[in-house]
Amino acid sequence: MTHDPHSPLITILGPTASGKTKLAVSLAKKLTGEIISADSRQVYRHMDIGTGKDLNEYQSIPYHLIDIINPSEEYNLFEFSKGFCRCFEDIISRNALPFLVGGTGMYLDAVLSRYKLTVATPDKVTQELLEKKSDDALRAILLALNPKQHNATDLLDRKRLLQAIYIAESAHKASPVLVWPSYSSIIIGIRVSREITRQRITSRLQARFDEGMIEEVEQLHKSGISWEKLDFFGLEYRFIAKYIQGDLNYNDMFQKLNSAIHYFAKQQEKRFKRMERSGLNIHWLDQDAQLHEKSIQLIQKLTPDT
Repeated sequence: MTHDPHSPLITILGPTASGKTKLAVSLAKKLTGEIISADSRQVYRHMDIGTGKDLNEYQSIPYHLIDIINPSEEYNLFEFSKGFCRCFEDIISRNALPFLVGGTGMYLDAVLSRYKLTVATPDKVTQELLEKKSDDALRAILLALNPKQHNATDLLDRKRLLQAIYIAESAHKASPVLVWPSYSSIIIGIRVSREITRQRITSRLQARFDEGMIEEVEQLHKSGISWEKLDFFGLEYRFIAKYIQGDLNYNDMFQKLNSAIHYFAKQQEKRFKRMERSGLNIHWLDQDAQLHEKSIQLIQKLTPDT
């Protein structure tokens, strides 16, 4: 298939454990596509089981923005957005169809809503003044600069709070520096019942422990990744780190982690609803035996040239 400069971007989204990668791979095979990951943790090398990379699932389909930096390095929305733009242009230059796939709502929304992003480069005086302020004072400054926060985590983590202020201040001082490529957006959402999602999350979590997820976290710490950084990575890494340190026993760790992932899935669904309210058109399809065919039909209907 061939694509013009206004190539369609096919986005596959849905709650965790909904089968996004499986669907994207089957569609990419049929339509000569490549996959761009929108997962904030799969960018890190050596974090495989906890992030659910399942690289064998991609088979022969090329994938991008996975295993690109070390866990000790910093990665943020701006870096992801730059990476997306680079990968998108690269994919369409080969006359392939780009698929954006993942569960990090802020990353997905940034691309689909074309966030106005600027480079955050604070001057030294401003940086020193802000670093002396309390978290409450910093939150007040950020909300004054940008009352509509896309990511609530920015209000909870001090480092992210400072970075968000730098970005917000840059937006007031300069024109956006990120230029999004031209693309027409087709968004497919996988609809799964809450009960099935709960069952899959628990089953998948147990499978990952059987695969050696605790050992993965232990190895990350031995390689120099601090307990604080593991906590920053959230979910699996946070709770397993507490277990390794002796703060939680195994049963408590498993149950708390399981509950946290269920909560995360609910928050994903809320994020998708907010994206729809903001004007994005998500085509929701039930995850059943006809999901692949229904997706193909939808894409061909909305992109007659495919």
